Amino acid sequence: MKKTLLAAFVATTTLTGAAFADSHAITEFRIGVLGGENAQDRMTSNECYRAAIEEALGVPTKVFTPADYDGVIQGLLGGALDLAWMGASSYAKIYLTDPKAVDVALIKQNVDDSTGYYSIGMARKDSGITKLEDLKGKVFAFGDPNSTSGFLIPSVEIPTVTGGTMESGNYFGEVKFTGGHEQTIVAVANGDVDGGVTWTDGLGNWEDGYNSGALRRAVDAGLVDMNDIVQIWKSKEIPEGPMVVRSTLPDDIKAKVIQLTADLHETDKECAYGVAAGEAKDFIPVTHDAYLSIVAARQLKGN
Repeated sequence: MKKTLLAAFVATTTLTGAAFADSHAITEFRIGVLGGENAQDRMTSNECYRAAIEEALGVPTKVFTPADYDGVIQGLLGGALDLAWMGASSYAKIYLTDPKAVDVALIKQNVDDSTGYYSIGMARKDSGITKLEDLKGKVFAFGDPNSTSGFLIPSVEIPTVTGGTMESGNYFGEVKFTGGHEQTIVAVANGDVDGGVTWTDGLGNWEDGYNSGALRRAVDAGLVDMNDIVQIWKSKEIPEGPMVVRSTLPDDIKAKVIQLTADLHETDKECAYGVAAGEAKDFIPVTHDAYLSIVAARQLKGN
């Protein structure tokens, strides 16, 4: 079924026969990795993926790790990147800027067959904070302005609980951006902020950082002991972000990298673990329609 769907994807995104035949025009392939953890960890997590794509395409393949989400967004919009796993909000920004810039290809499938995840609020266990209401007047942290779970969704849903806005001094004493999920997790764990948000699949054990997500990466990296952290809020389910490819790539290049990625859990489970930020079942086809609600949310915030 997956291969049939992928064949359909390639057929529906074919540009021209000439484009398909012109793959020799590709002299390198460039992968963008969103911020959220330090650059070296991002490079390490994706090295096996980079190497596999390089071997499949026969051209030098590089991983780029911009400091923030917008670096990847602008790289795709400007044609400087060829592939990236996006957050839903980052993809929505690309679509609202140029709906023809990228093709949506794949989405992560969780171990329970779902394709969603959650933004969660967290605080140190010894702080005594157990719910959002305990954070009134305190310091609250977001990750990146273009993050779905690290900003967009909590900025929409949290005010329905607190009754306040997300500006400093309204409900929270101070609202700050840390720069990414890893930075938020570390800031909460170290007591530098009173609370913050990050993402998780919500499956598995809390002490492991759940099965996949930023908390799982942080636990794997030895950055946090989940016994020191408590969950204080959970969003509604959010669609996992898509893997996108630059729309003007030759069609055979698109087909090769999409198929390689779709097969990754079967061909190299350890590599798939790094790409998926933890335990997952598969990478499966997805379409733009999965992100209509996220596009609408960004439009409400003025993109």
